[in-house]
Amino acid sequence: MNEPAPAIWTTKTTEVVKTGSWRVALPAYVNPPAPCRNACPVDGDIAVWIRHIESQAYRDAWLTLIDNNPFPAVTGRICHRPCESPCNRGRLDEPIAIRSLERFVGDMALEQGWAFPGTPVSKEETIAIVGGGPAGLAAAFHLRRMGYAVTLIEAQPELGGVMRYGIPPYRLPKNILDAEIQRILELGVDVRTNTRISTRADFENLRSEFAAVYIATGATVPKRLPQLDYSQPWVIESAAYLEQTNAGDHPQCGAHIVVIGGGSAAMDVARTARRHGKVVTVLSLEAEPAMPAQSDEVLEAKDEGITLIAGAMLQSVSDRAQQGLQLTCIRVDFEAGAVPGEFHVTPIPDTTFTVDADTIVPAIGQDPDISGLHDLLEVEAALVRIDGQQQTSLGGFFAGGDLVTMQRFVTVAFGFGKQAATEIDRYLRSGTPARDLAAQPEVSIDVINTHYHPRASRAVPQLVPATERQASFGEVELELPLSEVLAESQRCFSCGNCTFCDNCFYYCPDMAINREKNGYSVNDDYCKGCGLCVRECPTGSIIMRAET
Repeated sequence: MNEPAPAIWTTKTTEVVKTGSWRVALPAYVNPPAPCRNACPVDGDIAVWIRHIESQAYRDAWLTLIDNNPFPAVTGRICHRPCESPCNRGRLDEPIAIRSLERFVGDMALEQGWAFPGTPVSKEETIAIVGGGPAGLAAAFHLRRMGYAVTLIEAQPELGGVMRYGIPPYRLPKNILDAEIQRILELGVDVRTNTRISTRADFENLRSEFAAVYIATGATVPKRLPQLDYSQPWVIESAAYLEQTNAGDHPQCGAHIVVIGGGSAAMDVARTARRHGKVVTVLSLEAEPAMPAQSDEVLEAKDEGITLIAGAMLQSVSDRAQQGLQLTCIRVDFEAGAVPGEFHVTPIPDTTFTVDADTIVPAIGQDPDISGLHDLLEVEAALVRIDGQQQTSLGGFFAGGDLVTMQRFVTVAFGFGKQAATEIDRYLRSGTPARDLAAQPEVSIDVINTHYHPRASRAVPQLVPATERQASFGEVELELPLSEVLAESQRCFSCGNCTFCDNCFYYCPDMAINREKNGYSVNDDYCKGCGLCVRECPTGSIIMRAET
């Protein structure tokens, strides 16, 4: 027999009044992707590991990081930070300094000697990875963690690819790179260096030995300017210049170097030459705001005394023997194309000027070497063609990194390596596609109650003074002190991730929110759908869903 409804004034229970029948919408606890996660090339769970930092659970932060990226100390220094631009915090004041926080965690892991949890070989198939750069190393890490035996084949004497041979130590110290590579090797990766795989026969032999082959040989063929005579001793390719200087040597060149290009490689060449005492001018097609190099790289280069001539193009070079080179240039309007790498340049009449130099270093990008793959795999323009699962046109062969994309970023290559491991495992296990986080609507600033997030300035890493760094290859950017790390972690909205703050529980007027062991639940017998829980949520992890 049902208990009758109580009078207005009563000491009896009101549970018999099931007010849930009044509603048209019901709150639901969800875990939508944060904008930073959607923008992260490795799909990093950024809000979660930042919350671990806030709780001073640093090892937990590191373990969350390495689920997606085995190189946090590397990316914490050189990542191009695509996650920071869409950060919801930037709609209130300034974006979270995600890269600086990642560096803090990555460096702590190295200082503390934290090792990756060991994984025994549990799968019978063996995998070959051709290319020991970012994409290849990331794939090796993830495949080993899945239980596969992995053989990593590299043409150079050492692993690392562009991280070792292309990025100067003032941006990425080699001891940091070595330590993070060593952690991967300690998982039990078989390594064959000084081994070049380039012909069809080479690849076919691999396919007969391994269950799957992942090709990640990077972009190693420099693009060339038709205005330059590359047979002249006063022209030095940027890749050769950086490889030589990263090895501790310096190419023979005059006192004044002109670097042609506007990307990170051009900045690396220019700033390296400056540290060797050269007078350096950078000539960029793009206007300064449109240069592909990160803005902080450009500003730091200018601080170090490098002259930037942006929005200009080389027309011709005159070799005046003892007087050196004279570059004839012209101002241009630069228009980027819809596809990365495409652009249109319009010379501006009557804007010709000259620049004197002794050496020219073109740094206008590189393409992959696909000469040995033409008769083995389908190629398109200068790239290997792959499908959505990174599979090439030949069964059992996968490809990634710079071999398949024009996005020349180390973290993008890490993402390709991670995805390749997943796709290779699915190919060998005949698995089903993974859940697509990006298919869910991401958290917007509109669903976050910013009342709970007081305005606070973004943490900015200190730089070594320009006068000191001009003569040193020591790191330019210094690590954030602990106090600033903790303060910065507290600025994070934790978008889409419940922080168990109890706001929904306390603000519910119907006591329809129940605490559970790992979160909360809604008692739909009593929830009237007022939405107070949603409005008071500081993270956007509750939504209202219409009932039909």
